[in-house]
Amino acid sequence: MKRLLATVLIAGCASAAWANGLESLESFVRNVRSGRADFTQVVTSPAKDGQAARSKTSSGTFEFSRPSRFRFFYKTPFEQTIVADGQTLWLYDADLNQVTARKQSAALGSTPAALIAAAPDLRALQADFALAAAPEKDGLDWVLATPKAKDGQLQAVRVGFRAAGQAPAALAALEILDSFGQRSVLTFSRVEVNPALPGDTFDFKPPKDADVIRQ
Repeated sequence: MKRLLATVLIAGCASAAWANGLESLESFVRNVRSGRADFTQVVTSPAKDGQAARSKTSSGTFEFSRPSRFRFFYKTPFEQTIVADGQTLWLYDADLNQVTARKQSAALGSTPAALIAAAPDLRALQADFALAAAPEKDGLDWVLATPKAKDGQLQAVRVGFRAAGQAPAALAALEILDSFGQRSVLTFSRVEVNPALPGDTFDFKPPKDADVIRQ
């Protein structure tokens, strides 16, 4: 469950009435080139062997610069960092003092992170996902993204946007369902659109004494 909180991120036709979700996604990808927010993530495992479903909550901060650079920093209940620097995807677990490094181009295609931070444009997303608008819910415009690859661990993703009039749509929520029935829901707050991020925001250097695993 602990590692799932972090790695879950790197793991039909719409009716006219529901078109706002796709329009919001297109607006977000086209106009929001960088962003910063706080997030809360709840991961729920399905009920099994007569036991009730279990959930785990974490929180932290999220920053991105399109294309292909982002940072998730998990503050609670334990410290983890996910950084994509444009070349390498880094996952650092402070408790284990362990760093996992993967080639970014091979790790991000059909992932939730590609939807909200890494893809340069809508066409790139459509190469990996079937996109469809979903009904409005909780005051948000929603998009359902289904991976085209059938051999991955990701079953479906829903992305929620908050419309802002003439301004670009703002990211509000991300719901992830994997092939094992585990559901992860991230809600974003204090969202900043197109902030000027420091140049070293997406730099990552493994601690000298950390165990580094390259995949």
